[in-house]
Amino acid sequence: MHVRWRYGSVMTTESLLRQGARRLGIDLDQDSASRLSLYCDELERWNRRINLVARRTGRQEMLEKHFLDSLTLLPLLDRPGAGLLDVGSGAGFPGLVLAAAAPDLQVTLVEPRQKRVVFLRHVVRTLELANVRIVDRRLEEADLLQEGGFSHVTGRAVAEPGLFLAMVAPLLTARTRVILMLGGGGRDRFPERGIPGFRLLEEQGLVLPFSGAARHLVVVAPA
Repeated sequence: MHVRWRYGSVMTTESLLRQGARRLGIDLDQDSASRLSLYCDELERWNRRINLVARRTGRQEMLEKHFLDSLTLLPLLDRPGAGLLDVGSGAGFPGLVLAAAAPDLQVTLVEPRQKRVVFLRHVVRTLELANVRIVDRRLEEADLLQEGGFSHVTGRAVAEPGLFLAMVAPLLTARTRVILMLGGGGRDRFPERGIPGFRLLEEQGLVLPFSGAARHLVVVAPA
């Protein structure tokens, strides 16, 4: 699909994704961009029937606000054998986007809302992703303790940092990194003295490539 860009020019969805990713310092190959473009097509089509994202979101805004925003986590997952747990995945942000962009990344999506689960399964089949597992229940009902641990855990707009860390704490091991997606002005949402039981490893402030909207990522681990 083509998207009308600034000054009246027209770009393909794949080109916008790759250009936006480059501005974020991410090398997104053509195959990954094609998978994400198809994902976006399906999201727009399904969104006419079930409420997955805001109905009036245009293609360019959708790519930036949901797809490129999810890709900001990719550099933080560059560890051998990385396995990501995405809590409350919704329409697949950020976990399914990351799985489509990095086929060697093992991703577990936890999403209890059945309409969204049906959509997630459809996208996984459509993109032929072998690196995604979907858990269709609430986190506290999911039997994930036997998994042997995940290298990374995240969740987008699930709960405030302290509450989210309390939710996922039983699943963490000494090697687990929790990536908090705090959005614009997000540093103010993370306590200055940190959160008891966790140590701060990394902070990253960035801006989205087209709108300039601010984002803030915080990485913590069990103390």
